[in-house]
Amino acid sequence: MSYKRVLLKLSGEQLSGKYDSGIDPIFGSWLANEIKKASADGTEIVIMVGGGNFIRGAQIAGHGIARVTADHMGMLATMINALALTDIFEANSLQTRCLSNIFAEQVAEKFIHRLANKHIDNGRVIIVAGGTGRPYLTTDTAAIEIALELSCEVVLKATKVDGVYDKDPAHHNDAKKIPKLTHQEALEQENIKVMDQAALGLALEHKMPIIIFDSMTEGNIVSAIKGEKVGTLIG
Repeated sequence: MSYKRVLLKLSGEQLSGKYDSGIDPIFGSWLANEIKKASADGTEIVIMVGGGNFIRGAQIAGHGIARVTADHMGMLATMINALALTDIFEANSLQTRCLSNIFAEQVAEKFIHRLANKHIDNGRVIIVAGGTGRPYLTTDTAAIEIALELSCEVVLKATKVDGVYDKDPAHHNDAKKIPKLTHQEALEQENIKVMDQAALGLALEHKMPIIIFDSMTEGNIVSAIKGEKVGTLIG
């Protein structure tokens, strides 16, 4: 099975590459080439970016910063990432458009359903900034929502780990990889924290499959799109 239209969810931490924060343009160029390979056969790709390489709204809320303000700051961080990736992708001959769910008309187009589909139909990768545009919702939840809105067939959740484990493999040598589980199992098992519950609940309600996989390995994005056994399938 090969997917025709996919949403790739990237964390901000991945975009920092070899740095502790910010954006690593060398990694961005590597990613552009991986996306080019994945779209070479006509696969349509939507990208949702996080902003954790700059700021996490939930972490800075308090001490005088309101949660709504903190979340808006996090959305702006995703905008920085989306703008950078758009330029890097274009510089690597990958037609890309940046669309935003927050008002930023000087630097990005508004995320409008018909406009997004028009760009995709014209063979462009679209990068969505600003999450859902509303506070209290993560970019994981936004990824599921945008995937549903744009009729994507699967959400590819990119991580630095090659799937879901029964315990943290970074701290447990006996951790075992789980090749497949249902949305309900992912929701119920507290030790499995691949997405927040709002995101998983929305995916469960609409039967949206999610693949948790290691995006840092060459060829993995292509393999995931082709339906090969990469990472963990939630669905």
